[in-house]
Amino acid sequence: MATRSLWRTRAKLAVAATALCTGGAAATIATSDDPAAALKLCTAVPLRLLRDSATAASIVFDYQYSLWGLPEGSNERGKIKHEVHLRSARKLQELCFRNGGIYIKLGQHIGQLEYLVPQEYVLTMRESMLNKCPVSSYDQVCEVFKKELGETPDKVFDEFDPKPIASASLAQVHIARMHDGQKVAVKVQHTHMTDTAAADQATVEFLVNTLHRLFPSFDYRWLVAEIRESLPKASCLKIPLSEFTLSRNLDVLYNCFLSIRRDIGFDWFWAFQELDFLIEAKNSVKCLENFRKLSPHIADYVYAPEVHWSLSTSKLLTMEFMDGAYVNDVITIQKLGIQPSDVARLVSQTFAEMMFKHGFVHCDPHAANLLVRPLPSGKRRIFGKKKPQLILLDHGLYKELDFSTRFSYASLWRALVFSDANGIKEHSVKLGAGEDLYVLFAGILTMRPWNRVIDPAVDHLVIKGSDSDRSELQMYASQYFPQISELLRRLPRVILLMLKTNDCLRAVNNSLLQGSSLETFLIIGRVSSEAVVEAKMTQMKSLFSRIDIWFEEFLFEARLLALQIAFWLLRVRNALT
Repeated sequence: MATRSLWRTRAKLAVAATALCTGGAAATIATSDDPAAALKLCTAVPLRLLRDSATAASIVFDYQYSLWGLPEGSNERGKIKHEVHLRSARKLQELCFRNGGIYIKLGQHIGQLEYLVPQEYVLTMRESMLNKCPVSSYDQVCEVFKKELGETPDKVFDEFDPKPIASASLAQVHIARMHDGQKVAVKVQHTHMTDTAAADQATVEFLVNTLHRLFPSFDYRWLVAEIRESLPKASCLKIPLSEFTLSRNLDVLYNCFLSIRRDIGFDWFWAFQELDFLIEAKNSVKCLENFRKLSPHIADYVYAPEVHWSLSTSKLLTMEFMDGAYVNDVITIQKLGIQPSDVARLVSQTFAEMMFKHGFVHCDPHAANLLVRPLPSGKRRIFGKKKPQLILLDHGLYKELDFSTRFSYASLWRALVFSDANGIKEHSVKLGAGEDLYVLFAGILTMRPWNRVIDPAVDHLVIKGSDSDRSELQMYASQYFPQISELLRRLPRVILLMLKTNDCLRAVNNSLLQGSSLETFLIIGRVSSEAVVEAKMTQMKSLFSRIDIWFEEFLFEARLLALQIAFWLLRVRNALT
């Protein structure tokens, strides 16, 4: 009976989806300003939906069939589950490559979710998605130029290399030379991105919600929400389905779809009007302005390429070409006369200032988006090493933290650095973790078990990067996966992006220092404490309140000094042993 009911539900879903696609396609083509593009969209979407459904069904069947009857916790089940994970990861990888666009972004994101999704998925995606992004042909690039600037690249620039130097999921970059001789980098959006972005987003969300409805243990709804937030978008229309109608003739179909939507929790139809590079350009300008106004002490050490506005549009971005070493290229950094440890400190300081003081955060700081060069002023350290300057690239994905969120997040990190269990609980609850999952939230933020998080030892948050550390984290992720899924589902989307940013920064620090550094946490402790004090000072008006805050600041400075002394003593001890 249950099987028959499930079959009816699937059949109803298939019929409604088919009718919706057919009726929606006809209405879209008939009313579109560009019927050719609309026809292309309406023929591509059903094919991609079919691929998605077939892949999802294949993966679900593989898990259900292969693990049927195997005792939980047995060696045989563990071995078979590893094989199924690997097969399923390869199926998902193939789907991402065939669909391209947003699906590549999805694969890249999964590759960064170490400890949160099975390791087989992480390694499969990480090995392929960063280095095999789609490349638009030169003809497609010319098509974008003609549409945006009215001329081909060879007319706009004195020189233009038709072969891109880099390609990502959303765009690719070419080197060009302007008529005045200046070398520039030209970012060109892939032509297919805006064709299917809305449908791809809606389809992925639809399938994940449906699978969760049919198999409650499969709960990756938080991942869909995080991907949605991770996509740079200019004007994104968030249209409630209760206000979405195709035509009067489709009322019955509409009501049927609403019924399905209520069943699976599919609440929004997301329509991306465009992925706008002008917003990316404005983000880079605002970022540097924030450093000049709010963090002048390191403003000279942070840079973003200058934008050539007359040669930039929503789909083209012309910028100053930057020479430098990728932040994870330790050998080249050392050849430039820069200490990798200085770079690690600058990266930590830069993003701590963004998160805790500016409230305007670059949320995609992976190694390909961070360059390092010697400080142009030529300043050197005491022992002759050059001081680094950090160059921030790809400003398409920023997130603003409102005052309340920024204050709670800074307070939480301050509590984590100082092993303050009560503070950790208070501010985790304020950020949405709840009193039942705040311990888990602290563990995800620091990648440390609770007993280490609240350990008063000076190096309690440092990860050595050893195999035992990695195995311990993977064990916890596997053991508490349902709780992790629930936590990530209930956290605000902006905090999910902060988690992603933390993951990227952790990877950068690991490449520079071969593990996390105590000094990194001291920087986070200092900047978060300063941000908390500054925020309190803006709220308190009375003299007595301000005196109380100054005294609190004095105590934290004393604690930071004690941690710094303990850090140096620890380094001396390690050097002597």
